Amino acid sequence: MTQDYKSTINLPQTSFPMRGDLPKREPGWLAEWEKAGRYHQIQAKSIGRPMFVLHDGPPYANGAIHIGHAVNKILKDIVVKSKVLSGFHAPYVPGWDCHGMPIEIQVEKQFGKNLPAAEVQRKARAYANEQIQAQKADFKRLGVLGDWDRPYLTMDHFNEAAEIRALSEMLRKGYIYRGLKPVNWCFDCGSALAEAEVEYEDKTDIAIDVGFAFDDPVAVAKAFGLEKLPKPNGQIVIWTTTPWTIPANQALNLHPDFSYSLVDTPKGLLILATERVEECLKTYGLEGNIIASAPGSALGDLRFRHPLYNADPGYARLAPVYFGDYVTLDTGTGIVHSSPAYGVEDFLSCKAHGMKDADFINPVMGDGHYASTLPLFGGMFLWKANPKIVEALEQAGSLLHHNKYVHSYMHCWRHKTPIIYRATSQWFAGMDIVPKEGGKTLREAALDGIEATKFYPAWGKQRLHAMIANRPDWTLSRQRQWGVPMAFFVHRETGELHPRTPELLEEVAKRVERDGIEAWQSVEPSEFLSAEEASQYEKNRDTLDVWFDSGTTHWHVLRGSHVDVSTFAADLYLEGSDQHRGWFHSSLLTSSMLDGQPPYKALLTHGFTVDGQGRKMSKSQGNVVAPQKVMDTLGADILRLWVASADYRNEMSVSDEILKRVADAYRRIRNTARFLLGNLDGFDPTKHLVPVEKSLLLDQWAVGQAYEVQQAVIAAYERYDFPEIVQRVQNFCTNEMGALYLDITKDRLYTMPTESLGRRSAQSAMYRILEALVRWLAPVLSFTAEEIWQHMPGERGESVLFETWYDGLVNRQDSPEQRRYWADLLAIRDTTSRVLEDMRKAERIGAALEAKVVLHADPATTARYAASADELRFFFITSELSFEPLQPRPSEALAVPLDDGEVYVSASVSDAAKCIRCWHRRDDVGSNPAHPEICGRCVGNVEGPGEDRRWF
Repeated sequence: MTQDYKSTINLPQTSFPMRGDLPKREPGWLAEWEKAGRYHQIQAKSIGRPMFVLHDGPPYANGAIHIGHAVNKILKDIVVKSKVLSGFHAPYVPGWDCHGMPIEIQVEKQFGKNLPAAEVQRKARAYANEQIQAQKADFKRLGVLGDWDRPYLTMDHFNEAAEIRALSEMLRKGYIYRGLKPVNWCFDCGSALAEAEVEYEDKTDIAIDVGFAFDDPVAVAKAFGLEKLPKPNGQIVIWTTTPWTIPANQALNLHPDFSYSLVDTPKGLLILATERVEECLKTYGLEGNIIASAPGSALGDLRFRHPLYNADPGYARLAPVYFGDYVTLDTGTGIVHSSPAYGVEDFLSCKAHGMKDADFINPVMGDGHYASTLPLFGGMFLWKANPKIVEALEQAGSLLHHNKYVHSYMHCWRHKTPIIYRATSQWFAGMDIVPKEGGKTLREAALDGIEATKFYPAWGKQRLHAMIANRPDWTLSRQRQWGVPMAFFVHRETGELHPRTPELLEEVAKRVERDGIEAWQSVEPSEFLSAEEASQYEKNRDTLDVWFDSGTTHWHVLRGSHVDVSTFAADLYLEGSDQHRGWFHSSLLTSSMLDGQPPYKALLTHGFTVDGQGRKMSKSQGNVVAPQKVMDTLGADILRLWVASADYRNEMSVSDEILKRVADAYRRIRNTARFLLGNLDGFDPTKHLVPVEKSLLLDQWAVGQAYEVQQAVIAAYERYDFPEIVQRVQNFCTNEMGALYLDITKDRLYTMPTESLGRRSAQSAMYRILEALVRWLAPVLSFTAEEIWQHMPGERGESVLFETWYDGLVNRQDSPEQRRYWADLLAIRDTTSRVLEDMRKAERIGAALEAKVVLHADPATTARYAASADELRFFFITSELSFEPLQPRPSEALAVPLDDGEVYVSASVSDAAKCIRCWHRRDDVGSNPAHPEICGRCVGNVEGPGEDRRWF
């Protein structure tokens, strides 16, 4: 009669559920964190440790968060939580960027344009607050812990005032100046744009080759070494893709070292760069002969007539030749037309040749229309004027060729519309100004700061260096209402600042600190100046570039509103790759002006998100992955695991299929944790923990493997290599644990007596491994790690997020001899598994325990494993294993690839009876009459003290 041995089996038991059911469970964990004040608990427990500050780059307070926001915040959260585990005090203060045009545009959409400034500011502040609350809820749902009750907002009155004080300090040091200069100008914004606000998209324009007629043929002849010209008429030819700039032309640029030729053609004499003659004549459909050539330096005294010289008296002016090293020969004619109001290089060239600000012709108004006084084209919108200008040039006889031309062109990142360079009177931070106190220029200080900064990944260094090395002066002023004022009093006639500007700025800052930027709207000069001065000075109406707001947070947050939980410089700034021209950039410049150093010790850059095919996400393509949907269907931990596993150093691909694979990986990790928890049922580490040195050999090996993984995981967290962490943990759970250790130890855990050394040794290893594993997971799978933590045995703290790395791991199997012992044994086991799998596929056996294995080994290998030979069957999970001397290897036997030794494996079907308790097939099944259906080992485990296991 079959006996019931179930009560003698130690089957796993745990209340930790197999299914994560994350969308339902995670909100519960969030509620617990909120109730307990989890973030503040962590801060309180880590006081006194070394400080690590990740300074939050503020997202803009407009619109729901997208997948890029989720990537950014999750990466930051992983860093901060890992630093706590590494023994740091790591506060995290989230922030928001609150001023600027997008919010102002939203106010205009909701309430109309032309509202009073005070009304715009009031409504913008309210709108920003609404957006912050919505975004905050989603950020918290991601599992991101931070000081959400005390974030920093650039629109906080203290921060607004501090920006004015930062501006004052930069002004005092001599970096700030006012001047006329071409800036990026958006007609839709009605304002200058920062470099970070410019995108490049393809644009179709009209490319034109235009002639400027000779004004003094005698001088031209002389320049080319001729007594006289063979023809009286001639032109110097330029090529441009911006016909709208022709009405404002004031000069021509040649390269002094290039050769230029005088070419005789049916359309008269043409001056072209010698290297471009053949290509240009082909384009114009002309035949021609070079009469003479001369270096550009010989043409410096020449003047040429505007191409509309004869079309209207308003263009009856001459264009002098200036030299410029930026002239190239790759396209065009080798001659560049210069409209200094609409190009940085043109502007600098004309200024260098003595042209004054008052001399510049600047007919394009802020809305993109020509001034009504401009001859021929007054009142036209410049893009629509392009074909009209081409038509006028043709009628004037100046047009040699025109065609449609597609090129990459500047666009506003908000409106997606083309922008131009336009000379306006703006406030600038000078990149190459030597400060009043002496020392390095802003550019030099910033470039030195880059050299002192660590970059993750390393390529970020060169990218930021190139942007700083080549950028123009920073245009600080904007023509908006919802922004921090450049609170200057400017002389009405001279435009000069009031001599007491630093003092006045501090007085304004005090008002703003009390009442916000709205206070500046109501300020009258008479409140600060004498009656006589008040009549001479007016308020500056410009606001600060919004990049100044976020770029000075190191000043007004790290050393201002949150100085109690911050350090300067911050240990890390972490943002998307676009911030090399944005927040990383502006922060570096402001800090270099204020402190002569970067505000950060290290920069981490992550890539953009794309779909599974590498395409940019867009609603029109239907490939947008919304983080809210992922959290509602799969859970935040799945999103967090994807972020950690994706290589943030490149573009990050995400799709439903990719997330499904991530969810599968999550289940493998969760199942490993569940198996460990299930087999720790009844385990009390204060009573049952076996010292590693007294544990079974396999358990020592498993703990040693976990030790090596932990070393790699901690090192990877240190260098922010999160994909390496995920891969290490997944491989450990799948290979060392799932496919090996956990499978091997089932027999010992289930069948040996509860208090036996063999079982307690395995439980002790599993306890140590789980203590380490739950910490490895905590920064990434924060909700799951908390859940695991609550189900673990023994007295423990309230949260895994309070912990540091587990120090109970040791590798006692690390000598060269021990490593070889395990490497060879695992190689033999792998080959044996292949042999048994072939038998299973051939339907000779159903499970490995139905087979008996013979290892044919050389004497040295046999001797090495002789002591553990009786137990090796447990390691191979087979019912019988024996060693035999090497014989000529049968063709069906598989050889084991060993570095030093020779082994081949053979196997056959066991004919022994099956033990109904342990399922092994053993010859001694039924040897005990009281237990006719179980083996002798199981009889000892049921009735006696249990078997003696030392190895496996």
